[in-house]
Amino acid sequence: MERKDVKIINQGLEDEMEVWGYRLCPWKMVLVGVGTACTGGMLLLLLYWLPEWGVKGTCTRCATVREAQILLLCSTDEFRRWFQVKLRVMLAPGERPFDPLALQSPPKHNLKAQALGSFQYEQEGKCVHHRSVQILYFTHHSTKYYWNDVLQNFEVFKGLEDILVNCSSIHKDHSSGLSRLLQDYRRVFFDVNEIAVRVPSVFKLLIKEVLNPFYIFQLFSVILWTTEQYYYYAATIVLMSIISIVTSLYTIKKQYIMLHDMVATHSIVRVSVCRGNKGTGNSPDEIEEAMSTELVPGDVIVIPANGMIMPCDAALIQGTCIVNESMLTGESVPVTKTSLPSSGEEGAGLYSTEEHKRHTLFCGTHIIQTRFYTGELVKAVVVRTGFSTEKGQLVRSILHPKPTDFKLYRDAFRFLFCLVGVAGIGFVYTIVFCILNQVPVKTIVIKSLDIITITVPPALPAAMTAGIVYAQRRLKNVGIFCISPQRINICGQLNLICFDKTGTLTEDGLDLWGIQRTEKGSFSPPEWDPANESLVMSSFVSCMATCHSLTKIEGELSGDPLDLKMFNATGWILEEATEEETALHNPIMPTVVRPPKPALSEVNQEVSLAQNMELSEMMLSNEIGIVRQFPFSSALQRMSVVVRKLGEKRMDSYLKGAPEVVVSLCRPDTVPENFTETLESYTRQGFRVIALAHRHLEAKLTWHKIQNLNRDLIETNMDFLGLIIMQNKLKEETAGVLEVLRRANIRNVMVTGDNMLTAISVARDCGMIAPNERVIIADATPPRDIQSARINWQYTENYVPNTHDRSESVEINLEDMCHIVYGQPQEKRYHFAMSGKSFAVITEHFPDLVQKLALHTTIFARMAPDQKTQLVEILQSVDYTVGMCGDGANDCGALKRAHSGISLSELEASVASPFTSTISNISCVPNLIREGRAALITSFCVFKFMALYSIIQYLSVTLLYSILSNLGDFQFLFIDLAIILVIVFTMSLNPAWKELVARPPPASLISGPLLFSVLTQMLTCLTFQVVAFLWVQNQSWYEKWTPLSDACNMSSANVTHGLNVTTNGDHKNIRNYENTTLFYVSSFQYLVVAIIFSKGKPFRQPSYKNWPFMLSCVTLYIFLFVIMLYPVPAVDNFLDIVCVPHKWRITVVIIVLTNAAVCFLLETLILDIILWRLVFSQDSQGGNDGKASVAQTTQSTFECCSSAFLARLFCSKRRTPSVRYMQVAQELLKDPDWPPKPASITYTTGSCHTDNMTHAHA
Repeated sequence: MERKDVKIINQGLEDEMEVWGYRLCPWKMVLVGVGTACTGGMLLLLLYWLPEWGVKGTCTRCATVREAQILLLCSTDEFRRWFQVKLRVMLAPGERPFDPLALQSPPKHNLKAQALGSFQYEQEGKCVHHRSVQILYFTHHSTKYYWNDVLQNFEVFKGLEDILVNCSSIHKDHSSGLSRLLQDYRRVFFDVNEIAVRVPSVFKLLIKEVLNPFYIFQLFSVILWTTEQYYYYAATIVLMSIISIVTSLYTIKKQYIMLHDMVATHSIVRVSVCRGNKGTGNSPDEIEEAMSTELVPGDVIVIPANGMIMPCDAALIQGTCIVNESMLTGESVPVTKTSLPSSGEEGAGLYSTEEHKRHTLFCGTHIIQTRFYTGELVKAVVVRTGFSTEKGQLVRSILHPKPTDFKLYRDAFRFLFCLVGVAGIGFVYTIVFCILNQVPVKTIVIKSLDIITITVPPALPAAMTAGIVYAQRRLKNVGIFCISPQRINICGQLNLICFDKTGTLTEDGLDLWGIQRTEKGSFSPPEWDPANESLVMSSFVSCMATCHSLTKIEGELSGDPLDLKMFNATGWILEEATEEETALHNPIMPTVVRPPKPALSEVNQEVSLAQNMELSEMMLSNEIGIVRQFPFSSALQRMSVVVRKLGEKRMDSYLKGAPEVVVSLCRPDTVPENFTETLESYTRQGFRVIALAHRHLEAKLTWHKIQNLNRDLIETNMDFLGLIIMQNKLKEETAGVLEVLRRANIRNVMVTGDNMLTAISVARDCGMIAPNERVIIADATPPRDIQSARINWQYTENYVPNTHDRSESVEINLEDMCHIVYGQPQEKRYHFAMSGKSFAVITEHFPDLVQKLALHTTIFARMAPDQKTQLVEILQSVDYTVGMCGDGANDCGALKRAHSGISLSELEASVASPFTSTISNISCVPNLIREGRAALITSFCVFKFMALYSIIQYLSVTLLYSILSNLGDFQFLFIDLAIILVIVFTMSLNPAWKELVARPPPASLISGPLLFSVLTQMLTCLTFQVVAFLWVQNQSWYEKWTPLSDACNMSSANVTHGLNVTTNGDHKNIRNYENTTLFYVSSFQYLVVAIIFSKGKPFRQPSYKNWPFMLSCVTLYIFLFVIMLYPVPAVDNFLDIVCVPHKWRITVVIIVLTNAAVCFLLETLILDIILWRLVFSQDSQGGNDGKASVAQTTQSTFECCSSAFLARLFCSKRRTPSVRYMQVAQELLKDPDWPPKPASITYTTGSCHTDNMTHAHA
């Protein structure tokens, strides 16, 4: 494609596309019209299937895109998909939606009156006319692209973020709302606020489905068969096509309706909108009711106290909301959303829905309730509408999914092209032979086209789908639901699974193991009960009771499970102010926590009464009101609150979060000296550790000042309080499942947001890392001042309680690289571990190390959601087939990006995942892989069988064409219906094998074993058909068959009528001895290859356990043997079979049995035992990363010699592995300096291996 004036849109994004401009060309359109008429519409269909050809065939290229009428789009990904869109023009009083009002000159009338050349509006009592501007745009995949004359390219208007607005300016400039005129103007660009999932009519779906190339080919085949009077078979194919089309239409229509219903709940609702009608005499805070479809970015909406379902994405600028975001994140726990910061460093930062998601209400999420103060409303500024919202983008990805890139489907098309090539040879052969025999032109055309329909089987798509449908049904029976059936086959190739930790490998909830407080700068002994009366007044327990995001919904405490465990452990009580109480007190604490009232013992109630009253007063004085909450941020890894105790004027701040982060915010003199050792001792045992801190705030800080204060000013100079130790237990099934995957040579990777050492400990506990395997922590730091980026490599050992004093690290600098040679051999397997921060530094500053580390890194800790997605993409870039298993919370991006995402959450977020398990543990993973392998092998078997079926029938017809004969209509019908369809739909029923084996299934149709199998079976069938064809012609009783022939009774002096006597002549020459012989031989060949190709162990259950298949085969064998050895006149007449001598029937039986024996020996003995074991398996292991199994290392001497001989015979030189990760593994095996090693240390080291990095950019 010419690169002149090509435009790139969505640059750097997943949907990046190139754009070319074209104008309609009259003479080209005339030529296309003539060509369409001459080809009976086939040319038009071809241009419909190939948009690139369609545009080039009817248009001429424009010098600039701005002059175009038609745009040609091409995705820049590996699929190179082409789209054709029409460039449209609209009129508007401005070029951009966020231009100032004075420049826009907003119209008085409807802006969508595009026929008008100018607009009229009133300003300050004067009537002003404004000339409209023409704006070019096009729509693609529910997104509008507008031409920008300055950029000379198309751009997308997403929302308020387009103008790079900071948080404080949202409060200052966008909090009063929009006037109606300004709202109307912006709606011209943003359109109505609706995620419109239009359910297509059945007629439209039918036309789109029928225009599929496969159905057009079937239509062509049916027309051809009808002209040949093959009415029965043609009618059968039409019936199958109708059933297939109706089933497909029903499924597609059902999916559209489900998606429509999913978004309909929030598409159109009534909302309260603030109108900023400046200059109109109306109050800026005037509130009016409007439909949600009228909303545009910049509108201010009022959130009702009883909540609502959000119709857009909006930034909260006033009040607090409790939101259920399960639709987006899969997290069923309600989230507290607070108002956007309006001052300080946070207020000056640019607003982003991703960075400020704790202050953003997302479309489709359910606001359960709101918190507000007297005289104030809960308000939010609309930032995105329609398909630009988070939910809109999710729906758009479902409506327009990215194609599934799987080698099987690519190879299937290549194989079909090979069959088309074979059909082409037969096509030419038929024409030449018929011309030489002076066959009429009409017959030549029909016969030559018929050979094409025979070679490319019309039932292939239905046959390939059968195995997937059966696998989907079996998955449903074990609690795994699938919304993308084509990915089941991909599951059979998974060789790496990424697991989330919390809720996936470990239990969802955490148990409080204990606490360890600090006193005078040192740790106290661990304590087990925070609810102890002696701790009630301590700052530590006060922090546990207040620093959380819990709320009461319908009288029940709700919130993060960790917060719930922490709060419940204190025994305190949480009370929230009612709406009436809020109105009476200004300002009032929205949430109050207090210790429980002490219970009196019935025995000494009177004695302890005075003491108890004193204690009650003390408890009452310890009531704490939460003044402001700074919610937990995964980026900051902490949360904090500002509180005030009852009766005190000054306020306090409490902080909790990751220990490393909390310590960095505390005064050094309050942090115990043995903090690092204590923390490591807990994390190494797999505990989850949370640190607490406290600070007395200045007395001058009032309630109003606190509401506008930046969190960074509060979360500093804290006093360290101590540690909370939480226990996260492994799920019972975890270790066993990971061991099953390990034995199957499927790599396991942990991707978690938890602490590094905790993750390592859990990995060792569950068997992901063996006790004798080393863990190397890659601790990367970014460049600072004049210091370049570096990586500290730290070797850890699980059984060493404290390696801090003996740790040694060696740095790898980005600029000053060194290459140290070590003579010590690698003796143990190793795993890398890194944090999210190190991951970011390495991907940015050490790109050469990314692939090496991807090969051996097992632990990714403190990973943000977008980093999980990035990791999946990196692993895919080195040719791993990646599965992702998560509980839905923060894993949606990775679940969607992986080849197979498995969600353990049944919430609406599972829409992003192809597979959803109703069983909340990872036992679903091996089940899915087993079924995937079974479905994949079934697809291979079916494809091979259908290919052989076509070739066998092709050979039979080609041989019969040589005597100007063919198979009969009912012979075709019997073969295609009674044999092929029955066999195909029953051979796919083999269930998955009961266990995962180490040997992976074949990855490609175009591979040594499969090509050997297909070619040898094809040559065998060809040989036996030719032998039978020639042999029957050399029989003593052979003559050219006529209705009066009687080969069954050749000893009769007079020719008498035999079983096949007919009164009418056979003008098609169907009835003859060659036809009968080839029909018998080919019918048995179909059954032989079906049984041979229907492989069982180690990926599927043996075929003898598939009783429908076995019953079908036995029944067909019996039927064929009966009609061959004991002719039945009615059957012979129906199938156009002629009578042959009994001796020849015995000969045909011998031919058939010999054929079966040869086929069995070639497939089972030669391929499965000798070649696969000694040649193909060796070749596939060529890229092994050095982790050979015991069975491989103890191979017998005979096998080694045989392998060497056959390897030389079949492949003189071992090929380089085709997958990237195997190539990297081979490079690392030859590299003596990998992994980075210490000079002479055992436990914690660093090394410098940067040789490749210096050459990477060459």
